Amino acid sequence: MLTVLAPEMGGCRVLGQVWGGWRRGPGVRAAPTASSFGTEARHQQQRRGSSKRSGPLDDQPFSGLLRPENLSREELVDVLRAAVVDQKGPLVTLNKPQGLPVTGKPGELTLLSVLPELSQSLGLGERELQVVRASGKETSGLVLLSSCPQTASRLQKFFTHSQRARRPTVTYCAVTDGIPATSEGTIQAALKLEHIDGVNLVVPVKSPSRKDILEGVKRTLSYFRVVATGSGCALVQLQPLTAFPSQLQAHMALQLCPLLGDHTHSARVATVLGQRFLLPAESTRPQRQVLDEALLSRLHLTPSQAAQLPLHLHLHCLYLPGARPRDPPIKLLAPLPSYFSRTLHCLGLHYQ
Repeated sequence: MLTVLAPEMGGCRVLGQVWGGWRRGPGVRAAPTASSFGTEARHQQQRRGSSKRSGPLDDQPFSGLLRPENLSREELVDVLRAAVVDQKGPLVTLNKPQGLPVTGKPGELTLLSVLPELSQSLGLGERELQVVRASGKETSGLVLLSSCPQTASRLQKFFTHSQRARRPTVTYCAVTDGIPATSEGTIQAALKLEHIDGVNLVVPVKSPSRKDILEGVKRTLSYFRVVATGSGCALVQLQPLTAFPSQLQAHMALQLCPLLGDHTHSARVATVLGQRFLLPAESTRPQRQVLDEALLSRLHLTPSQAAQLPLHLHLHCLYLPGARPRDPPIKLLAPLPSYFSRTLHCLGLHYQ
C-alpha cells in the first residue's frame, strides 16, 4: 500500500494524523440521516410553495433528488454542507446528491462553481477546497475534497497507482433491470466515445486494432458481485478497475442488465419472446427506459413516473491508503439516497 504524507505547509497536516480520526471506532461517522441532502432539497421545494409531503410510496417517489436549476448558490451551499459525511484536517467527504454535476459550462451551477463558498461555510478561510475524487452528475455518492494542494496531489497519485495495479479503490451500489447470468465476475470491453446526431455516446468496439487504441478506444474492466435478487432485478456491487465515461452503465448493458434509471444505454437491450439481446450501439438512439408492467407495479410507479426514474448508481465506498505502508486501507462510506432505499424496499432487496 502506498504511503501518502502531506508536509506541514500551506495549512496541511500529516495525513496519518488527519486520518486517525476516521480510524477510531467501528466505522465512519455518517451524515445526520441517509438522505440529509434530500431533506434539504425538499425544504427548498416547500419554500417555493409545495406543501405536499413525500411518503415512501406516494405519488412523488423520488424524494431526495436535487434540481440545481431550482436552487440559488446559497441554497446549494446549504445542501452540500448538510451532505458532509466527515471533515478531518484538509479532507472533506461529501455524499453528493444525484443530479449535481461536478463541472459544467461557465455560469452553470455545479459543485466546482460553489467550492469557494462551501470552503468559507466549513470554516476553511482562504484554503479553498478542490476535488480529489467525485462521481458523475447522474451518480450519487462519495466526493472527496481537499483544502491542501499537496494532499490532493498525493491522493490522486495513489488512485492512479492503484488503477494501474488493478486494485479497486471505489465500490458502487447499483440496481439492475434484469439479473446477471453469474453471481460475480469481471466485464471487459473496449469502449469509445462517439458523437452521433449531436449526442456523445459510449459504444463498444469489437476486437479493437492498434489504430483504434490510438484513436481513443480504451480497454475497460469492471468487477461485479450480485448481493441480492428479487422481482427480476438485482442489487449489485460494482468496482471499476479502469476509468472511462459511463463505463459501469455500458458494462451492465453488455450483460443485458441495464441499470435502473439508465435512460441512455438501456435502449440497446431488446426483448423478444422473453429473451434479451443487444441491438447495435451505433444504430440505437438513447430513449427513456421502458420497464415491464410487473416491475412498474412493484415499484408503485406509473409509466410517466418511470420516465423520470433516476439512475440507481451510488458511490457507496471509497478506500484511502493507511497512514503507514502496512496499515490496511481506510474505508469511507456514504448512506444510500432515499429514492434508492425506497426501490430496494419495493423490490424486497436487502443490503447490509
